[in-house]
Amino acid sequence: MAFFGHILDVDLSTGKRSLSPYPAELTWKILGGRGFNAWFLYHNIPAGTNPLGSKNILVFSCGVLTGTAAPASSRLHIGALSPLTGLLGSSNIGGDFGAKLRSAGIQSLIIRGRAAKPVTLSVGEDKVELIDAKALWGMDTWKTQERIRNDRGYEKAAIVTIGPGGENGARFACIMSDRDHSAGRTGMGAVMGSKNLKAIIIKDKKKSAIPVSRHNGHNSIKHYLKRIKRSPEFPTTSKYGGAGYIKWADDMGILATRNYRENHFEGVDLLDGRRLEKYKTRSRGCHRCPVRCKAELEFADGRFKKAKAIRPEFEPMISLGSKCGLSDLEEVVFLDNLCSRLGLDNISAGSAIAFAMDLWERGILTLDDTHGMDLTWGNSQTMETLIRQMAYRKGLGAILCQGIRRAAQIFGRGSERFAPHVKGLELPGYHPYEIMGTALGCAISNRGGDFNDIYATLEYRWSSEKATKEFETPMSTDIRAIHGKAPLVKRAMMVTIVMDCLGLCKVPALCLIGDFDLKGEAALTTDLTGWSVNAKMLFAIGERIATLERLFNYRHGKGRADDRLPDMFFEKDYTPGEEPIQPAMWMEPMKQAFYKIMGWDEQGWPKEEKLKELGLWEDIERLKNCRRTSDSVNP
Repeated sequence: MAFFGHILDVDLSTGKRSLSPYPAELTWKILGGRGFNAWFLYHNIPAGTNPLGSKNILVFSCGVLTGTAAPASSRLHIGALSPLTGLLGSSNIGGDFGAKLRSAGIQSLIIRGRAAKPVTLSVGEDKVELIDAKALWGMDTWKTQERIRNDRGYEKAAIVTIGPGGENGARFACIMSDRDHSAGRTGMGAVMGSKNLKAIIIKDKKKSAIPVSRHNGHNSIKHYLKRIKRSPEFPTTSKYGGAGYIKWADDMGILATRNYRENHFEGVDLLDGRRLEKYKTRSRGCHRCPVRCKAELEFADGRFKKAKAIRPEFEPMISLGSKCGLSDLEEVVFLDNLCSRLGLDNISAGSAIAFAMDLWERGILTLDDTHGMDLTWGNSQTMETLIRQMAYRKGLGAILCQGIRRAAQIFGRGSERFAPHVKGLELPGYHPYEIMGTALGCAISNRGGDFNDIYATLEYRWSSEKATKEFETPMSTDIRAIHGKAPLVKRAMMVTIVMDCLGLCKVPALCLIGDFDLKGEAALTTDLTGWSVNAKMLFAIGERIATLERLFNYRHGKGRADDRLPDMFFEKDYTPGEEPIQPAMWMEPMKQAFYKIMGWDEQGWPKEEKLKELGLWEDIERLKNCRRTSDSVNP
């Protein structure tokens, strides 16, 4: 039996389904997961495609190790043309859906077309069917899954679904699995909603279709687990999840506060996620993960007394907390859970609210714009109203749900100056002016302003001695220095991509183990597949996929001008309080050094010799065509 499963291709317009073997010749070109998505979408979505039209394609791909015995092998990668950025949409989700999809013998699921009415896609033991979802349309993600599981035969099913946000076309709508696993970034829920696809259901199989290598991987699995559990951060991460690091970010001086006006939050002690421990009723984790960083909560008092909830992770704690000036921890939990239920990316939703609050304080937005709402910092009632409005495209929320970039264009009045996004994607929780590697990563990331796309934890985890050994300067791990950041960010980018191709979670590998050398991952792949894999091969594949993603973005009209931070970070209000240093003094040198080390020209275009080196020589003519047309296309 081949190690990879099949590709299930479903056309919702016609109802046609087909099953084909995963192409073996692609194995050493793009692996699986994120790599397959980049390759397939690059070759199948032409320029000018409407992201919310029927010709967009939505792809769900398991990584090479997804669902296997490898530790933390839960991850599934989801891709399409993004309705938020106009670029390659790319999102990643944990839980058990990826493992169940792989267990059903499916490596990648391709969704085309648009159903005439709301449907769910059900994948069972021996059939794939489209089921009328009229009764589910309008339900939130939690109720949808509960209703599906109440039907006979679906009690143990794995489910991904959208909420009202995806149904109504909020451009940063997410896809949810269970109550606490989200494919949040770049609006994949909006694409799913545009196809009238409410949910995908994988019925529980009696026997897994994942082949087991004769090598079984026992030694590499044991070693990998041991390294995870021996990490100094394992107890903290396992106990508190990402919510336990809010105070750390404030102490580091990188905590985004009030739409990045500040890098410290005076209410951080109240926002500290470690305070949620007293409400925890149960820890949870993803497929075969020893960290178990998820947690269920039940509040003992206050307005949410007896309410059951899910503990937020690091990024939504910031986006709905300090970014908006909100320090009430229970309110942050409620707002985070509300985003999950309504199917909105909690990072983009919180960032959009913070942006609006900033404009309100500046007098750019008035009561006429807000329909009488008070957008004062920390007003949780207004935040709740805006989240509901964004999901249903009503009032001010109908503008904000289009993303910060479009909202600023609609508001006008100089609001573009204060819009924190890169390539249309709202920025994450670190203040980019205070942490240079993350700033560079956000600027050059292929999916836009995001930390998880280039997971650069080595910037503050590694010692100066290790930095000198690896990058020839101790300043590469000085978060406020620009020197040595190009090779550091390249390393982080390649490792992050490979993790997404293998289907492994980044938290154990990059936050806890933190080697960034892919040796452990290569050993796991070798032992579990029976192939002969080494780290050098994985790095080369990562570089190939990074280049493919950039070629995709150029086809859809993006060039060098988008590899930049917003202008707001070169104004005193956002630096914070310091006289700003202009891009030519710090961002441009880092960026040019990165282009050079990637084999790209000064405009950020992959050079022909680099394409040949990566085995992408057939794309040279396409690249030339992209260069001629990129400036004229406006997604």
